[in-house]
Amino acid sequence: MAEPTDDRIHIRDLSVQCIIGINPEERVKKQEVLINLTLHADLSEAAHTDRLEDTVDYKELKESIRKCVEASEFFLLERLAEHVAEIALRPAQVQCVDVCVDKPGALHYARSVAVEIRRMKTV
Repeated sequence: MAEPTDDRIHIRDLSVQCIIGINPEERVKKQEVLINLTLHADLSEAAHTDRLEDTVDYKELKESIRKCVEASEFFLLERLAEHVAEIALRPAQVQCVDVCVDKPGALHYARSVAVEIRRMKTV
């Protein structure tokens, strides 16, 4: 596959509540995670036509991710990030995605723990 385009769409600090973690107390009550996405997509067509059909519908994508994450019960941030990446790669225009999932308060004395991954669409 070709290198990702220089065009990007950012979704920043999407706050979602989910079950995440390995400790028993983390398996009971939903916790906040913050999701940041960078979608690498060819936006040139949309830039010329000004039509939603020619770009990534990021409102629809956000809703798909939110619903899926809220229903999830993963143990690891790594698995949650991978799942989010799989959803983000579904729109035809998206060639590559960078996903960063933050879990505030995961470690004492640290603001948060985050996992960041990059996934590319396979041909």
